[in-house]
Amino acid sequence: MTVISPLSVVQAQLDAYNAKDVDALLRTYAPDAEQFTLHGDLLARGHQQLRERFLARFEEPDLHARLVSRVVVGNIVADAELITRNFPEGLGTLEMLCVYEVVDGRIQRASFALGEKTLRALPPRATPAPACPL
Repeated sequence: MTVISPLSVVQAQLDAYNAKDVDALLRTYAPDAEQFTLHGDLLARGHQQLRERFLARFEEPDLHARLVSRVVVGNIVADAELITRNFPEGLGTLEMLCVYEVVDGRIQRASFALGEKTLRALPPRATPAPACPL
């Protein structure tokens, strides 16, 4: 029997997320997996609800998660990530802490804490050159 390390599972999850491959992403989650806000509300339970959440997020053309740091303790993997998002008010980034509990080679529970949201400054608008007097 091949044992898949929690680190490998979470890395496969991150790779599938960035590839916007919902099927590969769901393969990293247990069928009855749950997602929560850290110490808070249930966000999704089971593959169907997870799929809906992921597909909605994948509509964002610039979506990308950049791993900032990772800590592995037993079957728990904690990632600090910087997520590029297409917010209603414009392109920006969001700091996130993602805590994954891996059981039997799949993510059983994931909790997320949101950090600072930063919008990218819009490029300055070109100002027309003043008209030359003749």
